[in-house]
Amino acid sequence: MTLPTRPDLTTAAPEVRAYIEALESELARQQSSAHEAALEPPAAPLEPSEPPTTINLVTISAHGLAKRTPRHLYDRQRRGGMGIFDLETSDPDRPSLLAALDESHDLIVFTTHARAFRVPISRLSAQPVRARGQTLLNDVTLQPAENIAAVLPAGRGVSLALLSLSGYARVLPAHIVGPAMTPGANLYRFADFGPLAAACWTSGAGDLFVVSERGLAIRFPERALPLPGGLALRLGSDDRAVAVEGVRPPDGEALFLLGEDGRGTIRLMSGFAANKAPGGGGKMAFRTDRLIGAVAVQPSDDLFIISRLGKIIRFRSDEVPPKEGVVQGVNCMALRGDECVAVTASGT
Repeated sequence: MTLPTRPDLTTAAPEVRAYIEALESELARQQSSAHEAALEPPAAPLEPSEPPTTINLVTISAHGLAKRTPRHLYDRQRRGGMGIFDLETSDPDRPSLLAALDESHDLIVFTTHARAFRVPISRLSAQPVRARGQTLLNDVTLQPAENIAAVLPAGRGVSLALLSLSGYARVLPAHIVGPAMTPGANLYRFADFGPLAAACWTSGAGDLFVVSERGLAIRFPERALPLPGGLALRLGSDDRAVAVEGVRPPDGEALFLLGEDGRGTIRLMSGFAANKAPGGGGKMAFRTDRLIGAVAVQPSDDLFIISRLGKIIRFRSDEVPPKEGVVQGVNCMALRGDECVAVTASGT
């Protein structure tokens, strides 16, 4: 298309001339940007979907609505993407927990009262990525004012570590939640420790890494905890414990830490010295206004993050640069009027 010759604007009104010149300037800028974009190498394509697998991603809402979906139905995105819609819920019930496990395995469900239930995930019918799911409460009987607090795939460790919101922890042998467990078994004295915040599997001879909502953390030998449990992390009045993970010596572990704003980091434990005993005030592990989770990761793992509005993203953990020091992290999930609520890692 041939543009007409530019007319003489000297006799035009000043505001008309200024408007035309502004349009010409914007057109020139856009043409320059398009030219620069054409010279850039094409972006790396997204990785193809993985082959069919029996690994399932289980999504659970605050009120016990759950669904399982084969992991291969979630395409990998690049870190920082917006994700796709997953579990269908509505206020006041929102997504709150994630777990990845084989479809033939059991899920250990922990309540805020530190009770545990073992649920075969085969009892949940397989669903597409976007689905409403079904209730877990047929297998998990809740008491008044009790909610689901944490979930773990069964049989992933020698010991089980439990963490309360007030910073108390207890380590138990794994058989406590084995196939012969009593449904609803109490795992610690709720009156002493308060509501459960998190749980993890451990090697039985490593360290525990406990982190608070403000990003303060402590690392100590799990065997240093007394058998009945005790204070793991001393907290301020405006803080609470949110995550516990096992660390295998000698500092070979890396933990992914995620804030509700979608920023995260992989913190190398080689840069986080262990205390000799639990109960200290902790030190800064990650700069964030509100930490929502911490999970152990390997470079080949995939990370899954879900938001309050039910959007989920999957990306490779090696897209997050590992750090030994305290950082604010990198953008892992784009959010608009939303916040992250849960994270899990899944290996190949």
